[in-house]
Amino acid sequence: MPRPIRTLLLLLPVLLVIATFAASGLSASETTVVGNGDGDGGQVYIVYLGHLPSPDLTSGSEDGISAVEFAHHDLLNQVLDDSSSASDRILRSYKRSLNGFAARLTEQEAHELSRMDGVVSVFPSRTYEPLTTRSWDFLGFPQTSMAELPLEGEIIVGMLDTGIWPDSPSFSDDGFGPPPSRWKGVCQNFTCNNKIIGARAYRNGSTDGVSPLDEEGHGSHTASTVAGRVVGNVSFGGFAAGVARGAVPGARLAVYKVCWNGGGCASVDMLAAFDDAIADGVDVISFSIGSTEPVPYFVSAQAIGSFHAMRRGVLTSAAAGNSGLTGGHVCNVAPWMLSVAASSIDRRFVDRIVLGNGETIVGASINTFPTLTNATLAFPAGGSCEPDNLTGGSYKGKIVLCLPPKNNSSHPNDGSGPLSAGAAGVVIVSRAPDIAFVLPLPGLTVTHDQFDQIMAYVNSTSNPVATIDRTETTGNSQAPVVASFSSPGPNLITPGILKPDISAPGVDIIASWSMLSSPTGNPNDNRKVLYNIISGTSMACPHASGAAAYVKSFHRDWSPAMIMSALITTATPMHTPGNSNTNALKYGAGQLSPAKANDPGLVYDASESDYMTMLCAQGYNATQLALVTGSNTTTCAATAAGGSGSGGDLNYPTMAARVEPGKNFTVSFPRTVTNVGGATDAYDLKKVVDGVEAAGDIAVDVSPSRLEFSDRNQKLSFTVTVSGVAPAPPEGHVYSAAVVWYNSEHEVRSPVVVYSVEEGA
Repeated sequence: MPRPIRTLLLLLPVLLVIATFAASGLSASETTVVGNGDGDGGQVYIVYLGHLPSPDLTSGSEDGISAVEFAHHDLLNQVLDDSSSASDRILRSYKRSLNGFAARLTEQEAHELSRMDGVVSVFPSRTYEPLTTRSWDFLGFPQTSMAELPLEGEIIVGMLDTGIWPDSPSFSDDGFGPPPSRWKGVCQNFTCNNKIIGARAYRNGSTDGVSPLDEEGHGSHTASTVAGRVVGNVSFGGFAAGVARGAVPGARLAVYKVCWNGGGCASVDMLAAFDDAIADGVDVISFSIGSTEPVPYFVSAQAIGSFHAMRRGVLTSAAAGNSGLTGGHVCNVAPWMLSVAASSIDRRFVDRIVLGNGETIVGASINTFPTLTNATLAFPAGGSCEPDNLTGGSYKGKIVLCLPPKNNSSHPNDGSGPLSAGAAGVVIVSRAPDIAFVLPLPGLTVTHDQFDQIMAYVNSTSNPVATIDRTETTGNSQAPVVASFSSPGPNLITPGILKPDISAPGVDIIASWSMLSSPTGNPNDNRKVLYNIISGTSMACPHASGAAAYVKSFHRDWSPAMIMSALITTATPMHTPGNSNTNALKYGAGQLSPAKANDPGLVYDASESDYMTMLCAQGYNATQLALVTGSNTTTCAATAAGGSGSGGDLNYPTMAARVEPGKNFTVSFPRTVTNVGGATDAYDLKKVVDGVEAAGDIAVDVSPSRLEFSDRNQKLSFTVTVSGVAPAPPEGHVYSAAVVWYNSEHEVRSPVVVYSVEEGA
């Protein structure tokens, strides 16, 4: 991703070339190849083979090639002609935690491979994009809640991102002992310490000559949000002053650099990082990378990688995406990974432009520059602030007024064009008016209506001038509110699984930055900062990753599903009555509440076999799933194989169903909870209607209505049945309620969502 747009992260929709898939996913019996080869083996494909064979086969032979690698070469050579060899084509073998390889192939070669026995899927390596002082306090997780924990130093968080800036105070290892004895990671082209205990970098499948140093800032920002040390007197130009800290300041960090300036984040590298991170011994993986929409599980590097992480007890926390204009764009939707939406905190950064006629317009920005007084306003032809449109114009010393770029433009509307043209300031129409950007010159973002107000003044006088003030910090009493850019559901891959799962702070978050990058990423911005303020689901994800690590530090034996359940069922509801934009399809179960998640009372657990049953229901067959699990006993029951693929039977902490608008329906959700509270705890039922954005009579029935346990870790089952008439536009499209199990110590809240949203609506 070009440096000038780094500060925007995923706030603008990223470009991603993908094939169109059926929402139900790929069927094993007809493994599909997607993408276009260039005819000479130039397209990189990932060949996924599922379960890793015996560990004995992964160690190197005398010539350094393992039996698994030999098998990969042998498989590929079967589809190559005599003019090419597997050793020339294979970029990387995945052989530590999962089985597969990445190679340069023609489309025909990829198609032939996809039809061979033992191949789960063949898909092109796609390019994705990288998607705190006050935020932890806002979550009710103050520093007193974050005292050094006995097992915190045993927790290792793997960061798949743009690398790390090790000289930040957030990553000091003062007082740290050596890494946990179970750690198997390495430091490649990088000097680690006892805080950053592992560092690898991958580019085009290779680790040769590449460094994990963060040249962007994004990776340092996310890593410090998860596990940064407690650092006092932090601010960005005086803004957001306070103490910077992560959720688990005593935890260790392992860095896997998979995203590059100008090159994005390639699937071939992301899968390599998952392969290594799992084998290295991380406990949680934080994945602030995403796309504009989801893809089926076994043609998604992150879904495959996180599945194998789950098998080894490692939870993956991922960004929900930043394409929040319409429904169905939530990415990273696999049920074995946590998908995190972004929401606001109780702090806002606002700026004012005072027009020459005395009118004042309040916009948003993080503007550390001195007040710009009585500068001339200039509107370029068509309102385009792309460099080519500004070339030759007279903009030096002026405030340039910028409309959003055209849909086919690859240039960001981030002030870089006016800066290059010598402008003194900028006013930008933003598609995300709730977000304050760090700009490379004095400026602010405004809404279209506000921009029209400015233009009305410009057109009313021969000498339009204005003053741009310095940013002010204000409160935000409405928080938390899901961010406008945060990608909403429904889940287009498995409609019966609610995604995103949860919301966390992702607006105007301050955290560590790299001294190799300016705060805006603009090469003409000469500022260097140790801490920066940015926004995105990339910022929300590490809050959830840190909370997961916090829970893991108390409960080392909990499965990833149990930790996910603890975070989801203890979330704070976010529904705002009368606001149809704030439903569970936007924010999942609600706002993250880390302190409560440590003691959830009950959890919804799920094992690998449960996910297999769900995949069977979605249309995958036993042959394919046996390759994934490595078990000859993997079967798909006839009832599951012919299922609707809704995912509603999976023992998930939320419940969702897509129904036909305006028609009667009845859906049932069988669920089982595990008692992790007191041995003889009992729970009564409370049904809460979060809000009905539709007319209609919908009933929620739960049987039984009381749960009485006689032992810790005991499991009890119940069934939730939802029936009625589905909401229909224009009256509405979402019915959102919650099933709450409660006693004097706990409330275990499970959202129930019925929706009639059309895909892409």
